[in-house]
Amino acid sequence: MSTTTDNPWTIDAVRALGVTTDVETAGAILGIGRSKAYALAKRGQFPVRVVRVGRSYVVPVPEILELLGVRAIT
Repeated sequence: MSTTTDNPWTIDAVRALGVTTDVETAGAILGIGRSKAYALAKRGQFPVRVVRVGRSYVVPVPEILELLGVRAIT
């Protein structure tokens, strides 16, 4: 059985993603399931900014870190 405390994402792992990540990964980091993450992105209600690139969505990693209360390394 999975719970929200089973999140394997560490701050270092999030930083290692680079500048952007996909909505599914961003959702996993934030404890949001895949379907819900895409639904929120489509409605413009994802917890951080989502950028539409063609048919894809990307999420800026520094904004995820900021939401988590962590300063991004510059």
